Amino acid sequence: MKKYLKWLFSFTALLSIGIMPQSCSNDDGYDPSLLLPNAIVTLKPADGTPSFYIQLDDKTTLEPTNILASPFGEKEGRALINYTETGEDSEKYDRKVYVNWIDPVLTKSLVQDLGDENDSKYGSDPVEIADSWVNIAEDGYLTLQFITFFGNSGIAHEVNLLNAGTEENRYIVEFRHNAHGDYSSSLASGIAAFRLDGLEDGLGLPDTNGKTVKLTLKYKSFDGEKTMEFDYCTRKATESGNIDTESEYRIKLR
Repeated sequence: MKKYLKWLFSFTALLSIGIMPQSCSNDDGYDPSLLLPNAIVTLKPADGTPSFYIQLDDKTTLEPTNILASPFGEKEGRALINYTETGEDSEKYDRKVYVNWIDPVLTKSLVQDLGDENDSKYGSDPVEIADSWVNIAEDGYLTLQFITFFGNSGIAHEVNLLNAGTEENRYIVEFRHNAHGDYSSSLASGIAAFRLDGLEDGLGLPDTNGKTVKLTLKYKSFDGEKTMEFDYCTRKATESGNIDTESEYRIKLR
């Protein structure tokens, strides 16, 4: 039951604003599968009603039947969702779904590599990248779940992703974390997504033109500098994630 707790707050909050599950009853009086996300998606604005649609992967779009407006408003953003298939076809999208709940993920653009000023601007507090199925380069975003120490003080930890590409390799990014002094012996995790392409400020990664390339992620761990690689193809899904982490998802982020 512990692994369900990190999603319980979001689920309860959504109930309070009237986004009710389609069904939450079984022999025990509830359906535990509704407490966990079953997809990491992109919410995209659309004309008409509903005013957004759900990009499940590069081949599948979903029309929400019970929610008219996106929590991101007119912007695009990543989110964890729990949805149920309705079996209905959609006129504009691939199919209709009933959304049991949506948990928006902090979604940011890439920031500029400032060299020697990176530590003072973006912080240098260590993290570990969780062994999590939400860690994926997909639909033009890199979504990451990380683990670090926090003090449950209400202080928001700041996270950023730098465009650290070079002339030899344009597909390098660096994760930065600033705890803003919120340190303790308690471990928890946070989730953030970063837009990799199509950025008006010129910081976006080059279009891969349909090819899949290796995207290198650099980050500071508790054991020193580390890297990991993702398969990346502009605006497409390239891989599936691994198992979810047991760490509690409760760090306040900005």
